[in-house]
Amino acid sequence: MTLVIAHRGNSSVAPENTLAAFEAAWRAGAGSIELDVQLTADGEVVVIHDDTLDATTDGVGGLASADLPTVRSLDAGAWFSPAFAGQRVPTFAEVVDLLTRRPGIDLLLEVKGAWTVEQVRRVTEPVLAAGLADRVVAQSFWPETVAALRVAAPDLRRGLLVLEADAGLEDRCRDLGVMTCNPHGLLLVQDPGLVDRLHAAGLQVMVWTLDEPEHWAAAVALGVDGIITNRPDRLAGWLAARTPAAVGAV
Repeated sequence: MTLVIAHRGNSSVAPENTLAAFEAAWRAGAGSIELDVQLTADGEVVVIHDDTLDATTDGVGGLASADLPTVRSLDAGAWFSPAFAGQRVPTFAEVVDLLTRRPGIDLLLEVKGAWTVEQVRRVTEPVLAAGLADRVVAQSFWPETVAALRVAAPDLRRGLLVLEADAGLEDRCRDLGVMTCNPHGLLLVQDPGLVDRLHAAGLQVMVWTLDEPEHWAAAVALGVDGIITNRPDRLAGWLAARTPAAVGAV
């Protein structure tokens, strides 16, 4: 069964990367939540995608120059809808707490940027301490960050995000010890054999970010293991509707 992965939570119905979006993803029946973590100026881990505060909060300027109290004082929901005014940029500790309270959903954790081993321990240690290692996959576009994750927590599952599928991709994944290689959806169009090659290398494939049924159908036909989507409720329903027909055909 294809895993439904909620991109920044159920971001079609609630402001992305907020607790409201994560809760909505759980209620929608998503199998996993995808989210982004970055560091504040004082080294705290918060959940936000952009390097700047402007897009998804009422703050301005760079995240790296704002400390945790400043970031936590911002409104991260009103931009989406007045109904979500007062939503805050979550801390990673809040995400860990959510996972412990919602045992039916996993986490695809994107670490944004180049992090050192000591920095990645700020996410790996809370995950391990909470007993959540079997429910978390940590991923990044930055190979050095994936390598740091391997040093900090060798038993925590890892993934590599990719925008291009060069000739050395499988070797790079092997060297990093990842269990999944997660490509942009356009790569599957440009290189339809990519999923088979990655599977042959012992890797899972979780493709991003697909929101339309025709794209879901193409990805499922290629055999992807998971689909990252802004519409997890619709994808879950679409997959469920396909299952009876598949069973009846056997």
